[in-house]
Amino acid sequence: MRLSPRRSGAALLALAAVAACRGVFTRQPRDGPQRVRVVVDTVRSDTVVGDTAFPMMAAPSRRAARRGAAVRVLLAPPAPLASLTATTRWTIVSGAGVNVAAGDASERWVATAREGRIRLERTSDRFSFLTDPPATLRTLDAAGHVAFGGRRYRGELLVGVDGASVIVVNRVALEDYLLGVVPMEIGNRTPEELSAVEAQAIAARSYVHTHRGRSEAWDVRATVDDQVYGGVDAERPLTSRAVEETAGQVLYFGGRVADAPYHSTCGGSTAEPGEVWSGEGASPYLRRVSDRIPGTDRAYCDQAPRFDWSREIAGDSVGALVERYLRSRGRAASLGRLRAVRIASRTPSGRVGTLAIEGARGEATLRGNEIRYALRGPGGELLNSTYFSLEVEGAGQTGVRKVVIRGRGYGHGIGMCQWGAIGRARAGQDALTILRTYYPGTSVAIVE
Repeated sequence: MRLSPRRSGAALLALAAVAACRGVFTRQPRDGPQRVRVVVDTVRSDTVVGDTAFPMMAAPSRRAARRGAAVRVLLAPPAPLASLTATTRWTIVSGAGVNVAAGDASERWVATAREGRIRLERTSDRFSFLTDPPATLRTLDAAGHVAFGGRRYRGELLVGVDGASVIVVNRVALEDYLLGVVPMEIGNRTPEELSAVEAQAIAARSYVHTHRGRSEAWDVRATVDDQVYGGVDAERPLTSRAVEETAGQVLYFGGRVADAPYHSTCGGSTAEPGEVWSGEGASPYLRRVSDRIPGTDRAYCDQAPRFDWSREIAGDSVGALVERYLRSRGRAASLGRLRAVRIASRTPSGRVGTLAIEGARGEATLRGNEIRYALRGPGGELLNSTYFSLEVEGAGQTGVRKVVIRGRGYGHGIGMCQWGAIGRARAGQDALTILRTYYPGTSVAIVE
């Protein structure tokens, strides 16, 4: 998922503070009562999604036109300034609902924070003024797009205040948001792989429905920490078709919209949440699933670029990486010369459950997905997966000279394997079959 929701990357550290902050935004009202209309499988008429009862309706056309309720997407971590523009004529509305500026596509404005308010400055002549947050940039032409950070976006941009910084959020209809997510998550696919793209669209839509309202200011981030979102410039015809043909469809389990994590490559078997994420209990529909092609020793995802991989790390680098990770988590970190690195336990899917590190001055144990955070690459990227074996050169008093990690897969391994879905699509499986395989016991319903 690529990486998936709950995936980790270098962006997580940059955004860690955002999750706890309370930027100055108006509170968004929660969605009103929704209706769930079953596409497959029969459910009771008193089915409950979240805390709301949903009357059941007849199955609608898959091509029913609906854009969905608005989603608030955090486009970047807090920053000292934000440069704003649009592709057509636009207006800026203050937090009090007053039109405070207007312009055309040739104009660019810079927003900064000033004592709880927003200072907007026109770059062409340095004209500026203060306004109440959030400042909302929206186009006056339905065909226009707002722009930030070199990307164009549907919907509108909200600029809020976080201390001395500003936060930029794209408020956009759910279906329009997915147009910019699905191609970033599953790539530019071919027509024979359409069912995998449809499965991706449904999983991504389900993720949004189960992650609204986590922050007063935003619902999801535009990075691997939630779902990668590229706006209008990322959109592609085939992925847009998949979003449109699955409009409103979500995964459904036990009377609720199901959270649907996914990842790039499982390496032959998916994992359960408790194998990877600390403190996570079992989810009935997030079970271990074999990705093996029946009658062969191959996996559906074996065409993935990182199905097999290896990495070498010098012994002193392993110690430094582990110490840095432990310190970032407020844990004691003084290992000294590395004497041993070993796999202390494995999970039922074969992944590393615990990794033991012994140094001349201390010891440490890493569990599950934190192994990937600790053993980052030179560019800060996470270790591909916890599905690996070790070859250690040197040990004891002379110290570990080198650690060779040989692994399979990319990502946390929970939920849908994207490359597995692509392989299954090539083998003729439809989207419902793919989803029921990776999320056993779920059905697909329409939420509107």
